[in-house]
Amino acid sequence: MEKNVLGDELTPCSDELSTGFTRSGCCETHTQDRGRHELCAVVTQGFLEFSRKKGNDLVTPRPELDFPGLHPGDRWCLCVPRWKEAKDADVAPPVVLEATNEAVLDEIPLETLREHAHEDGRQD
Repeated sequence: MEKNVLGDELTPCSDELSTGFTRSGCCETHTQDRGRHELCAVVTQGFLEFSRKKGNDLVTPRPELDFPGLHPGDRWCLCVPRWKEAKDADVAPPVVLEATNEAVLDEIPLETLREHAHEDGRQD
């Protein structure tokens, strides 16, 4: 059982979209995942534009990859390095702490994640 950054059981990032490296809906760790799709975020328009400019178009659907295209407000497992780049550019999308894998703590301090936490009424 993988844990989230709060030390609890990792919850799904999305029940609606097949996200994560293995498309399980969870931001799990995987030895073959070089991008580290371990951080669950609620994507924003600013982040989607930033990602497109960096060469990763997350908006355009790619049916051949079972990728529907993202819209602002969608939850998605992001690559840890890309989220850090977005934070440095002041366009980091909010983080869903209960669905973000504890593995990201080796790159991003919990305090930073809390500063960018998504406020959705759920208890942390």
